[in-house]
Amino acid sequence: MKRTIGHLILLWLCLQTSGFSQANDDLPTTALKALVFDNAVIGASAGYAVDGTIVWQGTEGYANEDTKETLEIDTKLRTASIAKSMTAVAVMQLVEEGLINLDAPINEYVPEFIQPHQTKITTRHLLSHTSGIDAYKNKGEVENKKHFKSLMEVYDEFKERKLRFEPGTEFYYTSYGYVMLGILIERISGESYEAYIQENIWGKANMTNTGVENRDSLPKNTSSLYHKARNGKIKLADGNDLSNRIPAGGLYSTTPDLLNFGIALLNNTLISKESLDLMTEHHSLDKYNNGYGFGFYLYGKPDVNDIYGHNGAQTGASSQLFIVPSLNLVTVAMSNTSNAGREISTLAAKLIDISQQN
Repeated sequence: MKRTIGHLILLWLCLQTSGFSQANDDLPTTALKALVFDNAVIGASAGYAVDGTIVWQGTEGYANEDTKETLEIDTKLRTASIAKSMTAVAVMQLVEEGLINLDAPINEYVPEFIQPHQTKITTRHLLSHTSGIDAYKNKGEVENKKHFKSLMEVYDEFKERKLRFEPGTEFYYTSYGYVMLGILIERISGESYEAYIQENIWGKANMTNTGVENRDSLPKNTSSLYHKARNGKIKLADGNDLSNRIPAGGLYSTTPDLLNFGIALLNNTLISKESLDLMTEHHSLDKYNNGYGFGFYLYGKPDVNDIYGHNGAQTGASSQLFIVPSLNLVTVAMSNTSNAGREISTLAAKLIDISQQN
């Protein structure tokens, strides 16, 4: 999903005006309740952490509206594209170990990878969405129903497709590029993507309720999926199979786990400060409309990594992660309702403002 100037303006307005009159302690709860009260979502979870401690977290609405099962803080929700941030961090761990050269052609590590252009696709290109690899070709791929047994099977689906442009010359957001990064992680580590991420990201960051989604064997406390139509009506959604995008958007998690992910980044538990600084530099070529580093959108002023994070949007999910290093702050908002991205991102931005009032 591309960030626009309009979206950045919305973010900064949220940071500068809270628009609430209640006592400060009630502000985050009031903001969260409003999402459900205004029929923006069926259920939502949100929270923020300062200086490595979760200060506030809350939930509102239902995990299943029909059964009236409430959405709890440990209810598992789809992260959607926030998964890309975790994948990018995993890649940078391997870079730190000297196992991956950011500027070496990917086929040096994955010989099956087709390189049709004179400029060869590198890990740097994949991390920054400048590889030229295309996105989903149709709604059938977006709402995928086929179960892929491996990431290489996913690659077989798009490996013969023409690149959109010469690698490194443009920015184009694509989940398939991050599928290739998942394959790269597997080849370098000798483990499955899930095993590597469990050991080196989720385990180290104390993310105990995060995993790869499998629609045939969902864990307990997993939310139902909902979709908000253009007319505003929300209905139960038909769950798609995320096996065609696991490293790019095939995970489930919770607000506390995503807060812990952000805390682990700020504490340099997962990667060094130098690696994180590199990840939050502009690599997307268009600094104003699509500020993107490695696995993170860059919000706010160009050339200043004052706010970074990622949004997520897919069937049954709208999510937002913001990290503000100058404040040692992490905010998260998640929902079980798709097509509610603006409302969820706005809530996560409001939590930045609220955190400074308390």
